[in-house]
Parts: sequence; C-alpha cells; structure tokens
Amino acid sequence: MQKIKIAISSCLIGNQVRYDGGHKRSKYCLDVMSDWFEYQPICPEMGIGMPSPRPPIHLVSINDDIRVQQVDDHAIDVTADLKDYAKRTLSKIRDISGYIVIRNSPSCGMERVRVYHENGNPTNLSSQGAYIGELMQLRPELPVEEEGRLQDPKLRENFITRVFAYDEWNRTVVKQPELKNLVAFHSRYKYLIMAHSYKAYRELGQLVANDGSKSIPKLISDYEALLMQSLRKIASSKSHTNVLYHIFGYLKKNLSSEAKQEIINVIEQYRSGIVTLITPITLVNHYLKQFGSDYIQNQAYLNPHPIELGLRNYL
Repeated sequence: MQKIKIAISSCLIGNQVRYDGGHKRSKYCLDVMSDWFEYQPICPEMGIGMPSPRPPIHLVSINDDIRVQQVDDHAIDVTADLKDYAKRTLSKIRDISGYIVIRNSPSCGMERVRVYHENGNPTNLSSQGAYIGELMQLRPELPVEEEGRLQDPKLRENFITRVFAYDEWNRTVVKQPELKNLVAFHSRYKYLIMAHSYKAYRELGQLVANDGSKSIPKLISDYEALLMQSLRKIASSKSHTNVLYHIFGYLKKNLSSEAKQEIINVIEQYRSGIVTLITPITLVNHYLKQFGSDYIQNQAYLNPHPIELGLRNYL
C-alpha cells in the first residue's frame, strides 16, 4: 500500500529545530504510524528565518488581539510572518491528508496555548498557535491533531480515521470529480458517517440525491465540508451500537438462531463496556465474509484503517 502523505511538526521526527536547539521526537509517530504515513516535516519558526537555538516566543494579549512576540523583547513581533508562512505553505502541502502538530506551541499548538499579559504574567485566556490557526482557517477540511492528544485512544482513532477517509476522498472523488464517484464514495462511507453523526448522515444523503440545483463542483465542495466536519465528532458507544445493529440487519436472513444470538450478545457486551469495539467488529466481519453482500462487505466502517494499528481496542 502506498503511504499516505501527512505533514508533521519537524521537531516531532527528531529534527533539532526548537528554540532550545532540541527536539520532541515522537516515538508513536516514528515507530508505529510511519509504516502507513509519509511525513512532510515543517517548522514554521525556522521557515520564517528564526534560528535554532533562538529566543523563545509566546502569545500575548494586546487590546483584544493575540500577538506572537519574543518573550524578552515584545518589540519583536512575528505574528504576520507566521500567518504569511501558513499561506505560502499551502502550495507545498496540497496533497497531504493530515497534519500532526506539537502542543503548547505559539506557532503550532492546535488549541489551549497559554496567552500572556504584556507584563509577562499569564492571562486566563488560551488560543491556537498563529501558524496552525491560520492554516486551519485556510484548509478547514484538513484533519489536524496534536501529538500529545494522540495518547488518547479515542482521539487517536478519530484522527487516523479522518486521515484515511480524506485520503480516499481525494483519490476517488476530488481527482475524478464526477457524480458517480461521489455516489460510490457515499455508498461506501454511509455507515462510518452515521457512527459519527446521524444528522450529517441524513444531510449528506440528501446532497448525494442531488435535485439538480447544484453544479457538480459545488456539490462535491459542500459534501467535503460537511463530511470532514462530521467525522471530527467522536463516535459514541451508543452510535457504534446503532451502526452495528444496522449492519447486523443485512445478515439476519442467513444466520442460524445461535449465530444471531451470538452477535447480539457481543454487541450488547460492547454497549455495556464489557468488551472493546474490535470484538463485535471482528465477529460481524467473520459472518459478513460468509453471508454478506459486496455492498455491505465494502463498508468503510468495518475497516476504516489498518487493523495492525489496533485503534479500536478501547471501550
């Protein structure tokens, strides 16, 4: 399988680009995820010409505005430089399907980056890093996550699910923008979407039905925006259970009473928190190989990412 291209904060792959001349090498990104992802390292602070090591910068609240300034000299303000670099970076990362950033960074932190008063004392505010905040506004559909948050199994699974979905979306629909390809994508992803948002599942279905009021480019653009927005929502055990029963419905006619009860018992065990999600998924996949149609076997929900990553081994 060809690796999926994603951008990553350069310090996370061991490059010594931080303000102190060091790095924040991520063992998970390099030792686990690298089998499936091709990394494009980016350091916006080095990108705007700052050296390593360098004086540290932080976020400063000034007249209801958040600026990025040098800690020991607020006359040095790199806010505009970082935002301009985000704009310039767009052309370099047009083909990426995700972005992993370093947390707490005034340039790259995705959320909850501490903001300071001009006198150096911390405020009760937090914000995004200037560079990644600008980039996320320019490409709101792009899956972005902080490396530290990848330690949470649900956030990790959600991010990687979005990356694989976005990669397939770009390969099968964006590069071949035809209505039939949009319909095929939605047909394959409908249950994955349902697991994240039943409301979005219905709205995306209505979009695909296409009453002819939208051009194909507009239809694809609107679908992409709602798709990626909906997948950001963490799927709950309740929504997973609902989807599992929907898929089970495709099997009931062909299964023995004992097999039906086995599946129901395992789904209910998952609902109750006794077994992890991979348990009912594995059992359902087992019976689908024997009795499932091509349509249901092809559902992205059943295998949204490589099983080797172990992403569904959580309650």
